[in-house]
Amino acid sequence: MAFLKNDKKVTTAWAFYDWANSVYNLVITTVIFPMFYLAATAGQMVQDRVKFFGFKPINSELYGYVLSASFLVVVLLVPILSGIADYTGKKKKFMQFFCYLGALSCIGLYFFDPLHLEFSMLFFFLASIGFWGSLVYYNSFLAEIATPDQHDKLSAKGFSLGYIGSVLLLITLLIAIKGYGMPAKFAFVAVGVWWAGFAQITYYYLPKSEHQRPIKISYSIVKNGYKELRKVWNELKQIKKIKRFLLAYFSYNMGVQTVMVMAVIFANKEINWPIDAATGEVDNSGLIVSVIIIQLIAVIGAIVMSRLSKVIGNVMVLILAVFLWIAICCVAYFIHEPSEFYLMAAGVGFVMGGIQSMSRSTYSKLLPQTDDHASYFSFYDVLEKVGLVIGPMVFAYTNGLTGSMRTSVLIITVFFMVGFFLLLWLNKVYKVEKIDA
Repeated sequence: MAFLKNDKKVTTAWAFYDWANSVYNLVITTVIFPMFYLAATAGQMVQDRVKFFGFKPINSELYGYVLSASFLVVVLLVPILSGIADYTGKKKKFMQFFCYLGALSCIGLYFFDPLHLEFSMLFFFLASIGFWGSLVYYNSFLAEIATPDQHDKLSAKGFSLGYIGSVLLLITLLIAIKGYGMPAKFAFVAVGVWWAGFAQITYYYLPKSEHQRPIKISYSIVKNGYKELRKVWNELKQIKKIKRFLLAYFSYNMGVQTVMVMAVIFANKEINWPIDAATGEVDNSGLIVSVIIIQLIAVIGAIVMSRLSKVIGNVMVLILAVFLWIAICCVAYFIHEPSEFYLMAAGVGFVMGGIQSMSRSTYSKLLPQTDDHASYFSFYDVLEKVGLVIGPMVFAYTNGLTGSMRTSVLIITVFFMVGFFLLLWLNKVYKVEKIDA
């Protein structure tokens, strides 16, 4: 049945999914699980190497490879499922499937055992697939539920809710762990329950497709997703602004996403955290505090960049954000002390929320008039995931080759630089002052 765009209940419920699923990003990929993982696998062999299917990678190297593998699965799987979702009109059902897969896999991390890494990392692998898979369908709803003039504001609202909600849960979990001695593995259960539980608000209000066909899988339907990607690309090639924006996005987003998933691993190993005199162990509580501050500053960054886009335009805001990312990566290569890391973390927080929000809304506003938003956002997300396959894999390979993650940071800087010059090219050629629908 038909529904009106910009309905406040629907748009708020859509944005609330960021509140639900962002706890995965903060607790599982950013703070508690990476620190838990490094502590559990440290010192098993020389240079923190671990055993995994007969190989002996560095623990941080394995972490990057598992993430890259999960993104590769999403790249291969989502186009097929998008084709099925478009045909059957069950886009929301597929979003729910990936959501519950991710939430249950987070709960499965409760059983993490460093002596059985093959089994333990499977849950980490599946949680990543669930998170990123659900975002394909989530993002595609934006153009269906809101008019283009509301995309920047609504996208920023979603990211802001995500940062606030995830920080609230993280603080609660840290109090339970540090103050009351709760084992860290219970935090993974809490993430799964939070994610699946609050997502029910989104699913209650999000509209169903106007057509509902039974799921009858056939070869033609399965390959339809890839056909749709080719069709979308052929259409986008005719719209030079979108094509050149996507080339820039592909490059700089490789850097953004790699920093987000590897930052805590980097900080744990490369920063000289003090030793706790009472326990004799490394005191990295400052790292936890800095991550919380990053999330809070990210809310401000998303709002500031959304408002700034009204003055100087989306493309100029993205150019500014990518330039700041380049500066941050250059600084990261040289820092060693916690005080230096705190200053850099503040910069990361400001540009992290803004560049994600602005990229999503810019792409949404550039899209041609269509009822097939799932396929267009499937293309956007596949492009993002291809970058996520490459970014962490290059980071992990460089880490394994050199034994230091500082060299890996230089590679990430190159990704940002390429994206920066592509955005300048886009802005110069079209003299873009502001992108409107």
